[in-house]
Amino acid sequence: MPKLAKMTCIEDLRVVAQDRVPRMFYDYADSGSWTESTYRANERALQRIQFRQRVAVNLEGRSTATTMVGQKSAMPVCIAPVGLTGMQWADGEIHAARAAEKFGIPFTLSTMSICSIEDIAEHTSSDLVFWFQLYMMRDREAMARMIARARDAGCSALVLTLDLQVIGQRHKDIKNGLSAPPRPTLANIFNLMTKPRWCLGMARTRRHNFRNLVGHVKGVSDMKSLAAWTNEQFDPRLSWADIDWVRQQWGGKLILKGIMEAEDARLAAEHGADAIVVSNHGGRQLDGAPASIEALPAIVDAVGDRLEVWVDGGIRSGQDVLRAWALGAKGTMIGRAMVYGLGAFGEAGVSKALAIIHRELDVSMAFCGHTNIQNVDRSILVPGTYPLAPDS
Repeated sequence: MPKLAKMTCIEDLRVVAQDRVPRMFYDYADSGSWTESTYRANERALQRIQFRQRVAVNLEGRSTATTMVGQKSAMPVCIAPVGLTGMQWADGEIHAARAAEKFGIPFTLSTMSICSIEDIAEHTSSDLVFWFQLYMMRDREAMARMIARARDAGCSALVLTLDLQVIGQRHKDIKNGLSAPPRPTLANIFNLMTKPRWCLGMARTRRHNFRNLVGHVKGVSDMKSLAAWTNEQFDPRLSWADIDWVRQQWGGKLILKGIMEAEDARLAAEHGADAIVVSNHGGRQLDGAPASIEALPAIVDAVGDRLEVWVDGGIRSGQDVLRAWALGAKGTMIGRAMVYGLGAFGEAGVSKALAIIHRELDVSMAFCGHTNIQNVDRSILVPGTYPLAPDS
């Protein structure tokens, strides 16, 4: 039986999660689109970046604290929006939010979560920096109601995902017959029989479907009607005028996720975004796109200090966080690292994942001769091992 205390890295948590979570839900989180080349490239590109080790520096009093869109965070990390988190562990979004609250980092709830906006607000305190992620949908009335619910629940920022106008094909989801809750096929039943801990947890909760949508969207009362509604709702006509509409509806901090080109980053700044996330959706959309970290420097150069630039994709360690910060990212989002911890040990596993990342960040920063994350720049990196903006 794996023990939490023996988990030393995110990969340890991943191995346990793969054993404990039903195949279709583990694969949903741990896969990319088509050949998965971009999914794999995200991690590889980060690992190629090397650090310069320094010595004989006073390393007392270290700090990784920062702010993200003006809100305090114990490190430049927030929990990314991940759909179906509540299928990795019963009430998973609630547990992940509690872990984020205890650690002092922001938590982002996905529109396609199992637990609702109201569930998170009810089971956490005002100490949680709580953000909500939204997709652009054809039903603008439903979007407006969801934005109002996020505001009422105390969300302090809205994350608008821009790269899901159409959905990339993920072969594993098709082969596994992904659904929530799982369809009672023979293959699924056999797989569930090997996951007694997961089954017991699910039997103890009433949260088994997409509670942000079921009962809140016109004509959606069950999973069958939700599937039909969702298939029609992702809006392929998304434009910058629509983003302006969201910003006006929301009226607060707006974060645009899914930026991979400098031109789009400049447009985001022109349209009033407070932050952007350099993201290829974890390699789950356009297979063959560059790694997020490779796109980061050009985007940082393009927008300067007009808005905050963050990055996600392939972040599996505190060293990856440090690499991203050194290249100009003022924050990172972690999705799979959180999911692995959650699937392995629930809330305690998410806390463990955050502790692992923080220690790696803190110690690696020290090895590079720094005691405060705010003083770190790309001078800690070995020239020739990291991506540069064109003409730099």
